[in-house]
Amino acid sequence: MSSAIGKRELEHLAKLARIELDPGEEERLIKDLAAILGYFSELQSLDTANVEPMPGGTDLRNIFRADGGENGGAENTNRGAGADAFPESQDGYLKTPPVFE
Repeated sequence: MSSAIGKRELEHLAKLARIELDPGEEERLIKDLAAILGYFSELQSLDTANVEPMPGGTDLRNIFRADGGENGGAENTNRGAGADAFPESQDGYLKTPPVFE
């Protein structure tokens, strides 16, 4: 089988990925990538005409209820609680001392 990945293609992929390859790694990676592409060639030869598409790869469904309480949960929030105990606030936001100067 003729490899679609050669040294030139590998160098291009390494440049795109911003990685440096050792000379000893190149031959091993070319073989590994050729094997991966070989698996894809095998998959392309499969007949999938009668296979139903499956979004997400699973038939599992969410069994949990939607967020919110009996009345939607809006009345149960404690947003803003404790803000009056905070040392400083400005325009509705809690003010903290700077971390970086």
